[in-house]
Amino acid sequence: MEGSTRLPLTVNIISLGCSKNLVDAEQLMKCLADAGCNVLFDAPYSKLPKGSIVVVNTCGFIADAKEESINTLLEWAKTKELHRSHVAEVIAMGCLSQRYLDELPGMMPEVDHWVGKNDWKSLVSRIARTHPATSPYDRVITTPRHHAYVKIAEGCDRFCAFCAIPIITGRFRSRPHDEIIAEVKMLAARGVSEINVIAQDLSAYGRDLNPERQSLLARLIDAMADVEGIERIRLHYAYPADFPMDILDVMARRPNVCKYLDIALQHISDPVLDNMRRHISSAETRALLAEIRRRVPGIHIRTTLMVGFPGEGDKEFDELMAFVEEQRFERMGAFAYCEEEDTYAARHLDDSIPDTVKQSRLDQLMALQEKISLEIQESKVGSTMRVVVDREEPDYYIGRTEYDSPEVDPEVLIEKQRKLKRGEYLDVEITSALPFELIGRPV
Repeated sequence: MEGSTRLPLTVNIISLGCSKNLVDAEQLMKCLADAGCNVLFDAPYSKLPKGSIVVVNTCGFIADAKEESINTLLEWAKTKELHRSHVAEVIAMGCLSQRYLDELPGMMPEVDHWVGKNDWKSLVSRIARTHPATSPYDRVITTPRHHAYVKIAEGCDRFCAFCAIPIITGRFRSRPHDEIIAEVKMLAARGVSEINVIAQDLSAYGRDLNPERQSLLARLIDAMADVEGIERIRLHYAYPADFPMDILDVMARRPNVCKYLDIALQHISDPVLDNMRRHISSAETRALLAEIRRRVPGIHIRTTLMVGFPGEGDKEFDELMAFVEEQRFERMGAFAYCEEEDTYAARHLDDSIPDTVKQSRLDQLMALQEKISLEIQESKVGSTMRVVVDREEPDYYIGRTEYDSPEVDPEVLIEKQRKLKRGEYLDVEITSALPFELIGRPV
């Protein structure tokens, strides 16, 4: 009809898996929005107008994540079949798509298009028929506006025996220093005050950018801390071997660099560490942890451990339990080993430990950690801690200290004594504690 206006194409982005995936999804959303699309994030079918396209950013790290990705794709494909006028197309991108790009299209013909993790930008041209001149780091922020993730590298060169990440993402590639600082300044200008720095291997940042193969992480974080408006910088996913010790000086010296380190250790038994190809010994691990705590008093260490890896007998598991009791990690997650195809472990090691034994060990380890966590949390009762408000719930405001990363760490339940705003920083007196929550009142 003459004078009618064509509505913009709606694209619904569903992002699964880790925060690194989320950054890719946010960048895609910005590109599509700049190309004239109406972009939604994780919207239900009922919110989609006619002719919408659904893009599922998949995860392919472990079996449960792969199953979730496949089920999500199939659910949206079923929605397309039942409501074709509303859902015109279902597209897969991300890690699962990257890893099985040759197999899955033939196995799941109901999904209309597949692109790999490193080729998501091609979707903009395909969907919007154009490619706007968007900056290499600009994006739509889907997290609460006061915090955001900044990915400083892609890929991994470690090739641990159990891990498929290098197969999916390729070799380690650092982003340029100046580009990252420009991104942090852009985020700060938009009101972001908390930066969660992420990479598959923070320890290796910059080694591929200089001939001396030195980590440039400390220099990067020091420059981030200079950005006006940035209240907190938190580090995620360091690797223990070849750890850049100079980052500890930055952490101790800069008040807006959180005394928090996410460093996956996986195990402590030397035979298991050797089988895992972790390139670090039990003694070296203990020495590293002692030096971290000596140089950054009060630091909260988050780690991830694995049970049931080939070579872990009762003796090795008992050693792991004793290690957790000894180290008293402030934050700890654990999972049972699940063989991943094409990895070194799948090709060379026998996954012979029964699932029931793996689960029993996992339960024991997490029960021990819950006891330790409660004792650590209770030690904070009576103290005053700086908290940022994330959201409001019926009975409490919910916030986090510098020791709490979004989604994975404990939260602070703040009594409703006065009106608080999302993103507000305030001092909270801690009045009681649970294993994974603190309760307090505004000072």
